[in-house]
Amino acid sequence: MSGGDLGRRLATAAVAIPLLLLALFWGPPMLVVVMAGAASALGLWEFYALMRARALAPLRLTGYVLAVAFFLETVRPALVPAALVPISAVVVLCAMLSRAGDVPGSASSAALTLLGAAWLGGLGGTMAALRLAPYELGGPWVLLLLLATIMTADSAALFVGSAIGRHKMAPRISPGKTWEGFAGALLGGIVGALVVRRLGLGWLPLTHAIVLAALITIAGVAGDLAESLLKRWAGVKDSGTLLPGHGGMLDRLDSLLVGAPVLYYYLLYAR
Repeated sequence: MSGGDLGRRLATAAVAIPLLLLALFWGPPMLVVVMAGAASALGLWEFYALMRARALAPLRLTGYVLAVAFFLETVRPALVPAALVPISAVVVLCAMLSRAGDVPGSASSAALTLLGAAWLGGLGGTMAALRLAPYELGGPWVLLLLLATIMTADSAALFVGSAIGRHKMAPRISPGKTWEGFAGALLGGIVGALVVRRLGLGWLPLTHAIVLAALITIAGVAGDLAESLLKRWAGVKDSGTLLPGHGGMLDRLDSLLVGAPVLYYYLLYAR
């Protein structure tokens, strides 16, 4: 990363992080849910733009309707029908028929439309649902645990990888990632999680916090690599240009979206 890119990255973070903290701790919970929904919608727009880069036409209306349904199923299950996945399959299959004139591209477009809706809608919903955690469990601190783990892991991976990274982790997908950077990410993610636990999640056992941080970091790296694979498939460097130094919204959400279900299901089943 060049000095200019790093400067733009830090400047964007200096503006975005305080605003996010203000919304998280001083705004109503639904404000953060709406923000997560808007970010997921922007990410879905960018995902469908990646499809267009490969001359595929997404089923946009179908995709956005399903993304909203997946999002609500996670945040407010009572607002959507039960057995949403079978319904979604029927909807996509029927929508695919509208592209029958393009037989080679219709199936690919339908499959990727459903992938985007489930990825940005469903996983975005798990991220938003963390802000609705009861106050006895920490309220906004739960979502901050996710954010701090991913952000500190990402920063540690960047600096450790730049300083001592030698062994490529996934050279065909993301040549800049190294196993040394991954080790730094694990350590950074754990440190970030322990700081948040200390400040606002005293009920969380120490060993649980460490294991959660490691799993969230690993999931986040997987999400980052998955998005890198999609960008390589589409032949683009970034998903967009919305955030100077960071790329598009999808470039910022990739790790969070895959890390969020780890914490979401921990609270739901393992706590």
